[in-house]
Amino acid sequence: MGGCSCSSTSRAMKSLLVEFKPALVFIARFLIFYLVANMGYLFWLSRFQPAPDPVTRLVTNQTSWLLNGLGYATSVLPREGPATVSIVTNGQGVVSVYEGCNGVNVVIVFLSFLIALGPWQRPLVVWAMLGVVLIHAVNLARIAGLFAVALHVPSWLYFSHKYVFTLVIYSAVFFLWFLWVRQTRHHHR
Repeated sequence: MGGCSCSSTSRAMKSLLVEFKPALVFIARFLIFYLVANMGYLFWLSRFQPAPDPVTRLVTNQTSWLLNGLGYATSVLPREGPATVSIVTNGQGVVSVYEGCNGVNVVIVFLSFLIALGPWQRPLVVWAMLGVVLIHAVNLARIAGLFAVALHVPSWLYFSHKYVFTLVIYSAVFFLWFLWVRQTRHHHR
């Protein structure tokens, strides 16, 4: 009778684990940081309910400032209920910025990847800080773009929010990751 050899199966599994150890360590580091950072962020957010959190207020205020610089007369209006900050023009709310729109979750994904790659040394810390600033700037442009779409072509708001501007911000993240990997790979040669 043909039976399976447990020792050969065990050796094959061990061989696979050794071969894929770097990938498994990367995934484990990514998931651990991502989950811990998100849980910490959710805990931090709960302290402000039912009002909008300070980051959402800051991002909305900065977007309003950007829009004012582009010639739109805007102001912000914090709301409780669902915690949002609306960008208002001519006394009418045009877009509402929720916690999920403030860019923090995108930054957590970005940093999770960098931490998973390691090692956490000065060049990586500098790149992470530059990346956070760039992601923040892209997010402000994203919200300003959504404001313009909502004001001028409201029928395109859902599609723009769901697909176009999501693609824009995550493309920026992937581009930053690509540049970092390329730079570190080039440096190690």
